[in-house]
Amino acid sequence: MNNTIGSTIGRNAQQEDVQDTRASGPAAAQQSSQTGRVIDLSRAGKGNYVASRGFLTEFIWFFVEACVINNKLLPVSSVRVALLRLFGAKIGANCRFVHPVRVKAPWNLTVGDSCWFGVDVWIYNQAPIRIGSNVCISQGTFLSSGSHEMRTNMDLRVAPIVIEDGAWISSKCVVQMGVTIGRSAVVTPLSVVHRSLDAEGVYGGNPCRFIRKRFEGDVGGAS
Repeated sequence: MNNTIGSTIGRNAQQEDVQDTRASGPAAAQQSSQTGRVIDLSRAGKGNYVASRGFLTEFIWFFVEACVINNKLLPVSSVRVALLRLFGAKIGANCRFVHPVRVKAPWNLTVGDSCWFGVDVWIYNQAPIRIGSNVCISQGTFLSSGSHEMRTNMDLRVAPIVIEDGAWISSKCVVQMGVTIGRSAVVTPLSVVHRSLDAEGVYGGNPCRFIRKRFEGDVGGAS
């Protein structure tokens, strides 16, 4: 008798555990996810972005960038530089644009003398990006002067980027809007630069942090 009652209670407890597990399973997770706040992206606007060129100019540049500027079959720097200047970019002497690159708005680009741009550099300059002289932007680096207002309505936000003379942004880095990278600073590969960096420092990581001074007996380098 006692064994029968005990086994019945055990089965009931097991059934309750199964029901509790089901209640806390995918359905509960879905219900929980539906109660969190979601921003309606259809209501996002242009925020502080102001277009400085008309639709026709942007449309023509879209094809020029795709067919020439970002063309791996055209290893000729002078052609890229000439077209960038034609569409409003200010580019100094002896700059190397040998490899395919992407530039969203050449009219928002200023480059000093003797700068190098590696393969697949992406300059997403909805706001002005100013690059000094003797700057190296290595392969796969992404410079973005735009983002979104993530706390409120996802409106577009833009702010300039400044990269001062002698800086080296090594491969596959991300430089975010509103950042100034100081004179002769170095950013190591795969870093994310979310704040301004002082001159002559070596920085790396995500988020980007100071590692050491560039010119104090350090050996080797980034890539």
